[in-house]
Amino acid sequence: MSALVCALAPLVLAGVLGPAGAGKLFGRGTARQAPRTALARLLRDGGRAALVLRALGAVELLLAAALLAPPATPLPGAAAALLGAGFLGYLGYAHAAAPGSSCGCTARQDAPLTWRAFVRAAAVLAGGVAAALAQQPWWTAAARRPAAALCLVLAAAAALTALSADPDRRWRMPLRRLRLRIAGHPLAATGHPLAATGHPLAATGHPLAATGHPLAAAGAPAAVPVAATVELLERSRAWQSASRVVRSALLDHWDDGGWRILQFAGVHGGGTAARPVLVLFAVDAAASLDTVREPAVRVSVIDADSGAPVMATA
Repeated sequence: MSALVCALAPLVLAGVLGPAGAGKLFGRGTARQAPRTALARLLRDGGRAALVLRALGAVELLLAAALLAPPATPLPGAAAALLGAGFLGYLGYAHAAAPGSSCGCTARQDAPLTWRAFVRAAAVLAGGVAAALAQQPWWTAAARRPAAALCLVLAAAAALTALSADPDRRWRMPLRRLRLRIAGHPLAATGHPLAATGHPLAATGHPLAATGHPLAAAGAPAAVPVAATVELLERSRAWQSASRVVRSALLDHWDDGGWRILQFAGVHGGGTAARPVLVLFAVDAAASLDTVREPAVRVSVIDADSGAPVMATA
């Protein structure tokens, strides 16, 4: 089985490096994302960071092609292992110097650096070593044991999908929405006024209500559909930083003074310190994907039982 794993490693690696390289080299979001990555801090320039990301994308595409094409040699695998080692070193720097920045690994998401990025880089390193040690081409191994090869490739694809940069958007949020439809409103059984009444900020005495913030002023509803606002929110950095607390789909929404407030249920803390919270996002009510890429977003987290603020960001 280990021989089969080594033989199929070039195929799996090409499936990882190819899409990632294409996203960096040809993706429209590379130039937009580059200034937000730790690479921009390392190079002290967002434009140079974008050029480096595109060059890296070209290298990844060439490596993917070399891993797939005959004749089978250990050189592409060794190069992939070196690339994985370089990724790990870069991620170590990014974690120490700019922990809140994106790593730029896929050039598709602005998610902050997490442990998934380290695991993906380690997988590239391990896969490169396995590819370099392969004793037969992947196409020969797949032809000799097609069923086992298919199972291994599917298992690798499932693992890589689970390690994707944005699991919330791909599978966690749909599961949360399904759970909400089946189990109902998570606050319905608590007797909390937010589960049955109107404006949550007025009911809880949230600090924003007394600061002159636009949330405290009444205004006319915006013409942008709520679904478009939610889509814009889920693509924002504010959502990426606060989504770890969210445990539900959209529960409520309203418009105030040019802002659209989106309410979600969540859990703050872990273990015995975990407590139910409400997560409130204030998004520009007139903004959409057609008008802005990174919207202005205010995030507040309040205790679901007491209404006391837990976390707020400007």
